[in-house]
Amino acid sequence: MFRFDYLWLKLRAIALLVFGRQKAALAVFDEMVRRWPHDRYVLASRAHALAGSGRRDEAIAASAALVQHAPDNAPGWFNHGFMLEEAGRLEEALAAFERATALDGKLDRAWYGMGLVLIRLQRFDEAAAALKRNTELQPMSPYGWYQLARVHVDRQQPEEARKIIRHLRGFEPKVAAQLERETGLAAGGQAG
Repeated sequence: MFRFDYLWLKLRAIALLVFGRQKAALAVFDEMVRRWPHDRYVLASRAHALAGSGRRDEAIAASAALVQHAPDNAPGWFNHGFMLEEAGRLEEALAAFERATALDGKLDRAWYGMGLVLIRLQRFDEAAAALKRNTELQPMSPYGWYQLARVHVDRQQPEEARKIIRHLRGFEPKVAAQLERETGLAAGGQAG
């Protein structure tokens, strides 16, 4: 059944966001949540609008409502994990990223987020595994490679970090140079 009122409110909220009227858009999403309390789009959009308004705790609560009502929504779990990680709630963020990757093993952003959280928890072996999976899924993105090289340095594996620097030189020479500066490792094997 076509819901004209739903579509109208959705388009209105999008237009308000386009014109930078975050507070007005949030009011529209609040109305939509009252009318459709379990709708994935509505819950996700409201959480995003709250986060964009700097209302972090409310955004996390809204994101938690989404994953509660849609526990099979991998992107929802990723976004929830991202918000939790930003709030420093690392164990909860890790659980959210793990849930996202269990639901969709190809969700590269969730593997990356998991890697970052594991780094912050100083669980470097697990971080390396998560970041390796991220680089398998996104081989041309420098972010996972960069973090993986840093993890190898933390794990006292300089040759593994050098391999990544050499690899990055082929498609992201600026990132490779940054790693060389930060780690003191030259891709050829000499200290820089």
